[in-house]
Amino acid sequence: MSAAAPVTWVVLPTYNEADNIERLVEELRSVLGERRRILIVDDSSPDGTGELADRLAAAYEDVGVLHRPAKQGLGPAYIAGFRRALDGGADLIVQMDADFSHDPADLPRLIAAAREADLVLGSRYVPGGGVGDWGAIRRAISRGGGAYARRWLGVPVRDLTGGFKCFRRDVLEVVRPETVRAIGYAFQVETTYQAIRAGFRVVEVPIVFNDRRVGESKMSRAIVAEAIWRVPLMRLRSRLSRRPRPPRR
Repeated sequence: MSAAAPVTWVVLPTYNEADNIERLVEELRSVLGERRRILIVDDSSPDGTGELADRLAAAYEDVGVLHRPAKQGLGPAYIAGFRRALDGGADLIVQMDADFSHDPADLPRLIAAAREADLVLGSRYVPGGGVGDWGAIRRAISRGGGAYARRWLGVPVRDLTGGFKCFRRDVLEVVRPETVRAIGYAFQVETTYQAIRAGFRVVEVPIVFNDRRVGESKMSRAIVAEAIWRVPLMRLRSRLSRRPRPPRR
């Protein structure tokens, strides 16, 4: 990146987030610098999220909307958003949840860390990180899922399943997320894993993950099942292919 402030795009996949999207956009605009772009990727939400997003885009030049014809999963929504951001000249691309599970106030720390790292992860499981009012069972499932992925993939990242990330554009140009086949939360594991395999520097910045303020969780048994069987497949595919490493800076 140049010495000037990076052009930062925030990609927000939405499905039925009408109760959150307006307030979230306002908070993002308050914490991001002037060289910002907020892209809402809406999967034809029946609750009117897409219409609210259009109104925000009409009101603010730094807000855009990408409408998709149907609910097709988190991974494809991010892939579409990443491509739009890269085509739009982004230096940094941030992905985050649209339900306030990820605190917009943490964004400046992730962006600052990208000065020295290629991929910055907002991490619940490094010192200083944490989760909100989760019960013991949910905590065990989350930590167990991360340990399962680390063991299979052999990487030191503590929070492989987290979805709060800041990419330098060259990471996405090399990793090419459109080749990632995971649809649900396994997408988070695979993009980080591929970045590590490609030789990029990945760092974790502590965050506190909170439950959504309003609305319903998108987590399902199918999403969990996909992650369970896709993680070993990632390891197998990595043994069968080699990716070019990025040039040293």
